[in-house]
Amino acid sequence: MIPVQNLYYLLCYAWNRLPEPSELQSVSEQEFHRPLELLTYVLLRATLRQLRRGLPAAYSEHTAELAELRGRVLLTATLRQDLLRRGRAVCTFDELDTNTLLASLLLGTLQRLGRTVSLPTVLRQEVRALVRQFPAAVVPQLPTRAGLLAARRQRPTGAWAFLLNVCELVQASALPEPDAAGPTRFRDFRRDEVLMARLFEQFVRNFYRLEQRHYRVLSETIQWQAHAEDEAGLALLPAMITDTTLESPERKIILDTKYYASALRQRYNQQKLIAPHLYQLYAYLQNQTAPPGQQLEGILLYPAATQAVNMRYTLGGHPVRIVTIDLAQPWPQIAADLLTLVQ
Repeated sequence: MIPVQNLYYLLCYAWNRLPEPSELQSVSEQEFHRPLELLTYVLLRATLRQLRRGLPAAYSEHTAELAELRGRVLLTATLRQDLLRRGRAVCTFDELDTNTLLASLLLGTLQRLGRTVSLPTVLRQEVRALVRQFPAAVVPQLPTRAGLLAARRQRPTGAWAFLLNVCELVQASALPEPDAAGPTRFRDFRRDEVLMARLFEQFVRNFYRLEQRHYRVLSETIQWQAHAEDEAGLALLPAMITDTTLESPERKIILDTKYYASALRQRYNQQKLIAPHLYQLYAYLQNQTAPPGQQLEGILLYPAATQAVNMRYTLGGHPVRIVTIDLAQPWPQIAADLLTLVQ
């Protein structure tokens, strides 16, 4: 299992953000026993910076009964309450304030963490103190799936994109509770293989995107080298989308990440490579067309959970590696191993 300290690096790169030196030093000086403690600490520091800069204001729609006309008059509601005789009307209007959806979700997340008894007392007290620093205009909102999706549609960038990602991961780690106002219990998201597989894939792709300049890094859709009697038949073929493609004029590397406990499987009392993973990579390679002078290669990359693997093959004329990376080792060695892998 990935050490909690290394999770900070994994999450930063997965969210396409280089670790900030000041935050990195602050995180490295702490001792975290659970992932939730790390998420809370990072959320605290990042939110504090935003509050010092001032929360961004945005226009939001309000509806109120007013003595003067403003915005758009809701005639039906005004007539139903017989407000015109009293010189009043129900109006809908836009107002610039700090009660944005992102700020509301952030405050709701912090309030939830402030009620989490599994957090250390000191950290919980820091969260509650931070909550009191929010402007009174911000109305807290629990980070539901619908709310988080609505916030993501606003396409936040920079620090706010990072804060939204942390809130989303906190929400994904929360266990259902019968009382929404009561304390929330959280699970260790490192045990969620589906979530960790997605984070591992994003981490590897964005690491190469941010830490090297030799290759163009992307996720690409590979077209089947296939023919059918009609277009409808071709449409039935499954999509082939690479996790990470690294491309230069000389080389094209298709790198597929697999978050599995082992790169090998027991079959008939023998250790074997996982067949579907190898078949998938082989299909990617066989359906690629490389320009003259460009070598096409494939890599299957696993976290080294139970055993280290580093195998080289030539499949269909293409170099292929099946390799593990130890995510429990110190971060500088993880970074060096990833860069060495594509040299």
